[in-house]
Amino acid sequence: MNKFFLQALLLSTAFIAGGASAVITVKDDGGNTVTLNKPAQRIISLAPHATELIFAAGGGDRIVGTVGYSDYPAEALKIPRVGSHQQIDVERIIALKPDLLVVWLHGNSERQLEHVRKLGIPFYFSEPKKLADIPTSIERLGMLMGTEQQASKVAAAERVELARLAAQYRNRPTVRMFYQVWGKPVYTLNGGNIMSDVIRLCGGENIFANLSIPAPIVTTEAVLLENPEVMMTGDRQAEKSGGLEIWKQYKNMLAVKNDNMFSVDADLVNRAGPRLIEGAAMVCEKLELARSRRTNKP
Repeated sequence: MNKFFLQALLLSTAFIAGGASAVITVKDDGGNTVTLNKPAQRIISLAPHATELIFAAGGGDRIVGTVGYSDYPAEALKIPRVGSHQQIDVERIIALKPDLLVVWLHGNSERQLEHVRKLGIPFYFSEPKKLADIPTSIERLGMLMGTEQQASKVAAAERVELARLAAQYRNRPTVRMFYQVWGKPVYTLNGGNIMSDVIRLCGGENIFANLSIPAPIVTTEAVLLENPEVMMTGDRQAEKSGGLEIWKQYKNMLAVKNDNMFSVDADLVNRAGPRLIEGAAMVCEKLELARSRRTNKP
């Protein structure tokens, strides 16, 4: 074989192999295959938790657009908005020329997203259902951005903390609890929500875990019938309408009787991002406090 022809063939083979290895393929939380020809450089995040995941994975400086309430870390406040999780500005998204959209499965408008999808922009659907999915999401996003080193480091730290919490609370007595998302009307969460995984981690039991609707409305009578030992809600300093004050009139309910009415930082427990693991530690502490009050009450 001609020497020069052989060299050209080898170079061509190396080029093809190199190009093939540059293709990035991961699975998203919807089970879809996401393929990029090169690491994403211009990302639009369409949910606050997704923004936090991208920052944790080392790609915060690549987010060119996001939605309202994407306020963590502080750098996220400087990112241009393209709407809310319910209503997005499709024209604005197109103008920003993203090479990747990170989308909330059930939070974004399906009709609007379909218009964007037809443009051929890759989608990564993000909706962690369990705490263990959070470090996995960080790693997958790191692969899509070529920031695997930082993503792996953060994911490893998250797994260590989850293992610590699991070991600490694995054998603690069960606490039956009610988690209130909103108070008027009363919304809660079923067992498929990631918050129920937090409750399980802490040795708790979601009294409405068996309901089929992900975020059902429940009646006052239904809650009183279950007589939870703990009532908990996520709360923000500026938003008090999700509070538990409405239940204090029911003096015979166990949670009221034992003063187990707890609020935790909403931003830590209502977003399926990296800080949820910190929020889980807070939830576990509250349930442990409730356990201690069992022996302190006559």
